[in-house]
Amino acid sequence: MIETGDFTIDNRIVTSEAIEEDAALDKGLRPQTLSEYIGQDKVKENLAIYIEAARRRDGALDHVLLYGPPGLGKTTLSAIIAREMGVNLRITTGPAIERPGDLAAILTNLSPGDVLFIDEIHRLSRAVEEILYPALEDHAIDIIVGKGPSARSLRVDLPEFTLVGATTRAGQLSAPLRDRFGIVQRLELYTPEQLSDIIRRSSQILGIPCTLDGALELAKRSRGTPRIANRLLKRVRDFADVLGDGEITEVIARTALDRLEIDRLGLDSNDRRMLDMIIRSYGGGPVGLETLAAALGEEAVTLEDVCEPFLMQLGFLARTPRGRCATQLAYAHLGYPPPQSPGMLPEQMELGTE
Repeated sequence: MIETGDFTIDNRIVTSEAIEEDAALDKGLRPQTLSEYIGQDKVKENLAIYIEAARRRDGALDHVLLYGPPGLGKTTLSAIIAREMGVNLRITTGPAIERPGDLAAILTNLSPGDVLFIDEIHRLSRAVEEILYPALEDHAIDIIVGKGPSARSLRVDLPEFTLVGATTRAGQLSAPLRDRFGIVQRLELYTPEQLSDIIRRSSQILGIPCTLDGALELAKRSRGTPRIANRLLKRVRDFADVLGDGEITEVIARTALDRLEIDRLGLDSNDRRMLDMIIRSYGGGPVGLETLAAALGEEAVTLEDVCEPFLMQLGFLARTPRGRCATQLAYAHLGYPPPQSPGMLPEQMELGTE
């Protein structure tokens, strides 16, 4: 039975976006080397070769673009790259660099070989990107001094450095910027077995007793994301302390996550309510995104960015030219009888965007 109430994504436990409580938790749990980093084997193998080659040449690593869903470890990988190269790491975000002068100040303060990490790099403004192009290619920036007829261009040389850009929306990067990255790596969602290893490692660091079965139960409901897995570990620890003897077992983990309304696939009450709205109120769809957002009392962009990606990965939601549709898998998961209209079957849907 789907619970009713105000639809909100604020402080969702299963959101893959970083929240305030993650800062202190992540700091002590981040792996320090590629050998400690669990998962993303292909990415690690390639980066190990690129890093070793750069060290043998005694030069800076080529510019790196990391893309994929949030919470998979892009920031952690940038810190590992800097540590493996033996250089400093400077961290900023795309929205924080508002003016070209902000970027110029950051670039001119870099030391030779330093790694500059820009998170959400797709949100850089066009004016800032124009400053970045010559910095990436020629290790120099052009600064305009003065105004009007007396203005002149001053070229400032920069040390050789490595830009590591991270984005959840690689398609929104401009082609000129994307083409300047020599190394492009996609981070994939983790398997339950990989997440179980991460949870066991985190539990040892935090001093939380956790059985193999308990870690696997947490992993199955973590939506393939280490950030969510570590967050659930912290929340379930409280249940283990109060309802058990402090050890996270399979029974404790299942009881705690059921109380937190996170089901066996990682859907929370908001995900289920969105699907329930489509099935019960709109006959399974199609329903327009704006209509659905108004019915749920939420912003359309929030549904599109926060709820839809995981539901589509599971095959529970389809985007058609006419709107959003719940698939046969969603009906089965929520306990509804299968849809009668063939147009709702996933294999017969014409996928697209609204």
